[in-house]
Amino acid sequence: MEVTVVKEGKHGILGLGAEEAMVRVEPLASAPENMDDMAREVLETLLARMGVTASVACQSKPPVGGGEGAGAVITLDVTGDDLGILIGRRGQTLSSLQYVVRLILAHQTQARVPIVIDVEGYKQRRYEALQALAQRMAEQVKARGRPFTLEPMLAYERRIIHLALADDPDVTTESVGEGETRKVVIMPRES
Repeated sequence: MEVTVVKEGKHGILGLGAEEAMVRVEPLASAPENMDDMAREVLETLLARMGVTASVACQSKPPVGGGEGAGAVITLDVTGDDLGILIGRRGQTLSSLQYVVRLILAHQTQARVPIVIDVEGYKQRRYEALQALAQRMAEQVKARGRPFTLEPMLAYERRIIHLALADDPDVTTESVGEGETRKVVIMPRES
């Protein structure tokens, strides 16, 4: 949205003589039609400058785990040999790469562009592993009757745990901590 102040308001004295401001709000021009191609080109350029040999394909599938919420999401799948460097420890490099591509596209298009980048199916495998972990730990919490705290995770990974156990009648989940040390605690549900 573009906001233009047409007339500035006045505070008045103790509220007397106050006037409301007038603003005009207009939607920004819609994003270009070829957003998929732009996103792919930005990622290919970044990979080339990083010295990484890989191919980038734009997928029409929805992001793993529901992703960014409602609306169209550009999903880019990177394939090639020895791409572990793009994933990084627990996917942190991949998350950073995704963030940089989003920033570049947002700057170029003046619009928020939801993008999901996956390398060799890493996010799908991680999604399945986190769901399995959530179920295993929930069973332990039920058996022992004591809370269990998982290792620190990225926000989208914590969300996968919360969603995996949302409908479980015997346990509940909660995120604790700050920043990079934020963790999920699985607790027995109060009767």
